[in-house]
Amino acid sequence: MKQLLCATFEGIDAKTVEVQFTATKGLPAFTIVGMANTAINESKERVKSALLGNGFTFPPKRLTVNLAPSDLRKEGSHFDLAIASLIALGNTECTTEGWYVFGELGLDGSVTENTLLYPIILSLANQGSIKRAVVPALSLSKLSKIPGIAFYGVSTLTEALNLLRAQEIPQSPVERSEFDFARVVHEEKAYFYHEDYPLDFSDIRGQEHAKRAALIAAAGMHNLLLEGSPGSGKSMIAKRIRHILPPLHNDEMLDCAKLDILEGKEPAFAPLRPFRSPHHTSTGASIFGGGTHKAQIGEVGLAHNGILFFDELPHFSKTVLEALREPLEDRHIRISRVNAKVTYDADFLFVAAMNPCPCGNLFSTSIPCRCSDIEISRYRSRLSDPFLDRIDLYVQMHPISSDDKPGIGSKELHTRVRRAFLRQKQRGQERLNGSLSDADVARHCTLDPETQQVIDQAIGRFSLSFRAVGRLLKVARTIADIEDSDSIRKEHILEALSYRRRS
Repeated sequence: MKQLLCATFEGIDAKTVEVQFTATKGLPAFTIVGMANTAINESKERVKSALLGNGFTFPPKRLTVNLAPSDLRKEGSHFDLAIASLIALGNTECTTEGWYVFGELGLDGSVTENTLLYPIILSLANQGSIKRAVVPALSLSKLSKIPGIAFYGVSTLTEALNLLRAQEIPQSPVERSEFDFARVVHEEKAYFYHEDYPLDFSDIRGQEHAKRAALIAAAGMHNLLLEGSPGSGKSMIAKRIRHILPPLHNDEMLDCAKLDILEGKEPAFAPLRPFRSPHHTSTGASIFGGGTHKAQIGEVGLAHNGILFFDELPHFSKTVLEALREPLEDRHIRISRVNAKVTYDADFLFVAAMNPCPCGNLFSTSIPCRCSDIEISRYRSRLSDPFLDRIDLYVQMHPISSDDKPGIGSKELHTRVRRAFLRQKQRGQERLNGSLSDADVARHCTLDPETQQVIDQAIGRFSLSFRAVGRLLKVARTIADIEDSDSIRKEHILEALSYRRRS
């Protein structure tokens, strides 16, 4: 019995599948077993046509292909090449151990790519379970960016068979392609960033306080809430934060490309973090993921390593807002269904925007607010205290004035973010300040007696919770990093307190 290796998705992670083949005496038949979906069962016709059209004899025996483990659901047309190769190899002496084979077959024996190949192989690489793979030549430009794997591109079934029949494993003809972007380097690790700013902070007139908060949010990946009148620049600021976020490591860029493919987009392989902005009418399943038979990834998972932006925050359903508390705190989300239980990473920067009242004119100095106190109270009460406790920075936008002038631009802000990013890495932090654990906060956010006294006074005056104190220290740590300070000083704590939402 010969076998090759392939893989399938289980949630967001790939699982190795052994493709086993045997030919026994009996009435001619071709059977695929092992919980294969329709796309795999249909491969029987593609495999037959590819083999017969390329001069291979279909053996007149009972052919059985088993996809092990048999209790794992398999899907995808990329099993075609492995199945056809095993049948064509037959009793030929060759070594197939350790070979992963991926590819969809055309009726003429051509090997075409499948959209799931990149996320599957990246997941296997992260698990350390794949060393060499036969893949469609069309996919090499994307796959060659994954480190640690020898890729062998083939365009036809015949090429794949010649490769598998080789007595010695040939040297991989494909060299890993490197990213060609601006970078910062720390301890021989490169972190990439872009230098284009299609949306620039200099386009926003005034609102210097909000720009400062956006800088702090980007430098430490702190959650941000912008409140202000319609047209004051809330959405403009939120969309521009994406372009000043910290640099990305090679692995993070590959993960971003994986999320692009899972969403059905062509991966850009650029150091630009995701930006997800669901409408307030979106369902809970579309935001958090779900599905009856297969748990699909939602907006929260697709925003991993990037920004999740909620515009018109109070108009989102209460259920969605309360369910968002878990990923904001734990940085992952678990979707449980009868047939699937999947955990997605969800380490994102949450940015939200809201009006101060239903009509939006509460802060206006020229347009009177037409909302009653009850309407304003009901509008604000849609956001619970436990939810707001997870917001690090709250900014009240100023009314627009004719005296407002363009201020600091994205290029300068991005430079300051990168400098703060390097300070965090030089302290030995694996995660940015906004995602520090309690133990990391105690290690990196030490205070002198005078600064500790300010914290103690704030706890008594504002009734701060343990979570609020921790988030306050993380924001102060980021402010200190932006100001190139090794320690958190009194003025850093006071500035962090100024961004706290008042009841």
